[in-house]
Amino acid sequence: MVVSINELKNGLTIEIDGTVYIITSAEHIKPGKGAAFTRVRIKNLKTGAVLDRTYRANEKIQEAYIEEKKLQFLYIQDNMYYFMDNETFEEVHIEKDAFGGKEKFLKDNLDVCGYFYQGKLVNIDLPNFIVFEVITTEPGIKGDTAKSATKPAEIETGALINVPLFINQGDKIKVDTRSASYIERVY
Repeated sequence: MVVSINELKNGLTIEIDGTVYIITSAEHIKPGKGAAFTRVRIKNLKTGAVLDRTYRANEKIQEAYIEEKKLQFLYIQDNMYYFMDNETFEEVHIEKDAFGGKEKFLKDNLDVCGYFYQGKLVNIDLPNFIVFEVITTEPGIKGDTAKSATKPAEIETGALINVPLFINQGDKIKVDTRSASYIERVY
């Protein structure tokens, strides 16, 4: 479906040159002199790259219908990540390149949100916070709990997270997957 520039708004998905983007901000501008235009910031659903574009009032854009499904992570094989659709129990896959670094937080049986365009999985959205077990880190030293210093810790998926000095091997921690940062220790 073709959309006019006046209909652009946050959250709308559009297709430009065969690539799917989501509008993260749209600003309609009506200058005192000249024609109205719309300035949008769009994010590529596959790569996560952000672009700024300006469209004149007479331009048209193709809307992209994105289907959102709940998926469960199953396994990795040959740079492909396999998921199960929680409703139909079908297996779907996505290439490692489409993750943009988020794959380091995939745990077995983790429920994620998958975005499909024309029947093909184009992006995965992880939960904002996930609890992981610390596999390896330097031992904590008594009395270091009040400092704001950090140390690297490897979590169960192999990712390295900076954690406070009082975190030990075997502790469970909550991690923000958007910023790859430590939030709190979980008991």
